[in-house]
Amino acid sequence: MSEIRVRMEDISKSFPGVKALDRCRFELRAGEVHALVGENGAGKSTMMKVLTGVYTKDSGSIRYMGREFEPVGTKAAQDAGIIMIHQELNLAQDLTVAQNIFIGREPRIAGLFLDEKRQERMARELLDRLRLNVDPRAPVSKLTVAKQQMVEIAKALSFDAKVLIMDEPTAALSDSEIEDLFAIVNRLRREGVGIVYISHRMDELKTIADRITVMRDGAYIDTVHATDVTSDRIISMMVGREFYYSKRSDIASGGGEVVLEAKGLSRGKTLKNVDFRLKKGEILGFAGLVGAGRTEVARAVFGADPVDSGDIYVRGKKVKLRSPYDAVRHGIGYLSEDRKRFGCIVDMDVKTNATIAALRSFCGPLGVMKDKAIAGSSERTVEKLRVKTPGIGQKMKLLSGGNQQKVVIGKWLTRDCDILIFDEPTRGIDVGAKSEIYKLLDELAAQGKSIIMISSELPEILRLSHRIVVMCEGRITGELSHDEASQEAIMRLATKHMA
Repeated sequence: MSEIRVRMEDISKSFPGVKALDRCRFELRAGEVHALVGENGAGKSTMMKVLTGVYTKDSGSIRYMGREFEPVGTKAAQDAGIIMIHQELNLAQDLTVAQNIFIGREPRIAGLFLDEKRQERMARELLDRLRLNVDPRAPVSKLTVAKQQMVEIAKALSFDAKVLIMDEPTAALSDSEIEDLFAIVNRLRREGVGIVYISHRMDELKTIADRITVMRDGAYIDTVHATDVTSDRIISMMVGREFYYSKRSDIASGGGEVVLEAKGLSRGKTLKNVDFRLKKGEILGFAGLVGAGRTEVARAVFGADPVDSGDIYVRGKKVKLRSPYDAVRHGIGYLSEDRKRFGCIVDMDVKTNATIAALRSFCGPLGVMKDKAIAGSSERTVEKLRVKTPGIGQKMKLLSGGNQQKVVIGKWLTRDCDILIFDEPTRGIDVGAKSEIYKLLDELAAQGKSIIMISSELPEILRLSHRIVVMCEGRITGELSHDEASQEAIMRLATKHMA
């Protein structure tokens, strides 16, 4: 059995009015990938911030490399070889790869002059160790998110990392990029680096993790071997209840009013003669690899991007959607995959965000806004969608990702949109919030709302969709009923036109 690199026992940490950690424990061995999972607010990040010196624990003990350990600040943890790579990458975009790796620790000649050649040579050695084909002289801004993440790992190795903490490392990566990342993680594991892997993606844990520790509401729940537990069991431990599963019927085999139809949508190289139909009360899934054209379809239907040719019909009537305003007038709402950039105004409150799409309906004589009506409507949205917030005056940026998503959904329901396009509706939210979003989508469909759902998570597409449209390279390559669909069938269609 490998040496125990980190042992945290009875760790407690409180903030004003909140007990973030209550006698928690965690153990990491050398050469192990140990997944740390739990809903948002479970205490995962707080636990790791105690280990990395961001927070000082209130009580408990930490042993690192067999000795008592009390990091005074992040530099002390880094110097000891404990490095955390955050979900929001911490790189200076205007600096080169080499400059980012050694920022603040640049090699110098005679202690005075920057030795750029040596710095680039040292960076190249680290990149070669990871088998990365990246130019140390390249500006970080020119790299993909995946390559930037690899630079962060190289930076961690420059500190002679013994413990590497990765927070949601695959959130913005494609399947092929995830494979590349896992190859690097496995190399580091073989070299004896202990890796803490924080993720909401259950399918990844079975692939990459040796052990899994579950936290809930600031408390330690259990540690299990990844091979000995099912994903459903992990989720149940995380949320303290059973995960919601759709009771899916195949609406496609019956009748149903067609509420939205696209014929021959084309736009440059991104959309090529796209046809599909959406029925009342249906969840129509759109699947495909990154770059397949799914988001481009959504933006075309919402009037956000013009098409070169093709027609759109709403409830049998041909319509011109030259802008999102036109789409909203016809009852179409769009929840972007980039929720914080396009879906909500994070610096404004829940009340404003929940009603902003329907402000004209709250406008009285002389343009005076009806504040009581706005407040009442937003309070009903919060109650109906089970949004966890201290009140409608709470700023959106202080809500969890799942609750932000609910408010964005509520915005379009307030506008009374009957056709809703969900682009990656559960990206960046925890499994408990996912369960609630799944239940909400089913409830909306049962109420007669029609939903297009784009998702890169195949289990999500399979779980929720009545029918699944599969795209590849801007074209629809097939359509599957709920009963016909499987991950293998979707992937065959998703790669149909690829050389």
